[in-house]
Amino acid sequence: MTNVSLGKWISLLYRYGQIYINKELEPYGIGKGQFLFLIVLYERDGLLQEEIAQCLNIDKGTTARALSKLEAAGYIVRKPNEKDLRSNHVFLTQLAKDFKPTLFSIIKGWTNILSTGMTEEEVEQAFILLTKLAQNAADYIHKDRF
Repeated sequence: MTNVSLGKWISLLYRYGQIYINKELEPYGIGKGQFLFLIVLYERDGLLQEEIAQCLNIDKGTTARALSKLEAAGYIVRKPNEKDLRSNHVFLTQLAKDFKPTLFSIIKGWTNILSTGMTEEEVEQAFILLTKLAQNAADYIHKDRF
């Protein structure tokens, strides 16, 4: 087991997940790189564009491009920050609010696919282990950055 790479399997799952998400979101005009921005806004509508980038640990340029696509598709609007006109607050439109159950259904569908044949305990254990793996990765990356 020591010769097996966790990264290989995580990468494979990520790639398959991107294929699934892309296929499922295509009819809605949302790309696989944009849905995460909606999820952040579902949690805290009206964040500054920079805050969204920080939440997702994504650079400002990538964030701006993703938000531009969501704006063009009618899912968000950006409004200037009155305290600093160089930054924008990002708000969900009614289209995005109405889309929320669909998006979460798509995400749940992928979870159901991944957990096929697993018991509830195995699924819970998978979440615990994946959370630990993600925290270890974040701790390592942030340690090197600061």
